[in-house]
Amino acid sequence: MSLLAQLKDAQKDAMRAKDKLRLGAIRMVLAAVKQREIDEQIEMTDADITSVLVKLVKQRRDSETQYRDAGREDLAEVEANEIKVLEDFLPKPLTEEEILTLIEKTINDCGASGMQDMGKVMGLIKAQAEGRADMGKISGLIKQKLSA
Repeated sequence: MSLLAQLKDAQKDAMRAKDKLRLGAIRMVLAAVKQREIDEQIEMTDADITSVLVKLVKQRRDSETQYRDAGREDLAEVEANEIKVLEDFLPKPLTEEEILTLIEKTINDCGASGMQDMGKVMGLIKAQAEGRADMGKISGLIKQKLSA
């Protein structure tokens, strides 16, 4: 079943259960997907939808942090709950060991030898780890490997 179909089914389930929080989060995702389809005049693939989900989760995390810093725990909780709903649709996260193995394998496969190959390595890893790991953390690990 495609990710879009899963989202639409989850939307129907949330409507039936009268779960306003879950329904709102799913509608937000579907609206973002539809907007991107219209803007770019493309049919969204599962990978495209995953990248939209990753972007929305990142935005929610930033908002949650800002709300907590401002002392607005009520709004921060709403953002945290939306993150939980969105993460249900993301692929299973990679473990630390899997990330290190993926970096090592990618560096060896593409023959990267120094920092000048950072972009090439990141491009290859991003295709495999998008939505499954924090790309900022991966970037730091790649820099360590290529600098050593």
